[in-house]
Amino acid sequence: MASHTLILLLLLAAAVATAADVAPAPAPPAAQINLTGILEKGGQYNTLLRLLNATRVNEQVSSQLKTTYDGLTFFAPTDAAFAELRPGTLNGLTDQEQVQLVLYHLLPRYYSLTTFQTASNPLRTQATGPAGVYTVNVTTTTGQSLVNVSTGVAAVPVGTTLFAEFPLAVYSVDGVLLPEQMFGKAKAPAPAPASAGKAKEHKKGGAMPKNEVAATAPAARAGGGDSDESTTTNAAAIAGAGVVWGAVWAAALVGIANLVIA
Repeated sequence: MASHTLILLLLLAAAVATAADVAPAPAPPAAQINLTGILEKGGQYNTLLRLLNATRVNEQVSSQLKTTYDGLTFFAPTDAAFAELRPGTLNGLTDQEQVQLVLYHLLPRYYSLTTFQTASNPLRTQATGPAGVYTVNVTTTTGQSLVNVSTGVAAVPVGTTLFAEFPLAVYSVDGVLLPEQMFGKAKAPAPAPASAGKAKEHKKGGAMPKNEVAATAPAARAGGGDSDESTTTNAAAIAGAGVVWGAVWAAALVGIANLVIA
């Protein structure tokens, strides 16, 4: 019995050794996907590369690609796209705003040009703000691979596919995606103060408001009463002076008449 057990163990060991010899070696790990390498190969994304490095979003993307189950999609504005921005636009952003601007070009899911056609708007980006997650809307042309990305500020067409292999898709765009939360229309100016409005109305010769009429009318009447009273006083003084002079002349005439008679 012991000899049979020993023989079985030897045969088992030999079988395992043979299997190890013929088993294929494990496949080498796939080359790591590198977003910056893809953009450098494209040759017209220098401004974007500087932003990715300055904001360290490139490191975030590399980390997410190692663990993501849904993949990532990145819209890459060209240097020409950045050149179309107002001068000082990027420098006018805080460091955190620059991070959000770059993350606004990153979708937390892998989209091929085909899957864009069935995507439900709005699509979430990885940019966030006080009001929540920033989103974009994607529209496609039926039967064609034409894709437009709308931000609420402008619609940007998707151009060349730089890379599209799960878990990462990178598409070139000819415009910078500007989130409405950061670059939306300016607020309407505050209404002019009431006093300024009255001044303009008076300047144009418009009718004075009723409350002003009520406020100024008594003053006008008061001023008119003072004028009438002073006029009446002056007339009475003149009349009194005339009576006095008449009496003086009468006395003088009587005296002259008495001298003539005598």
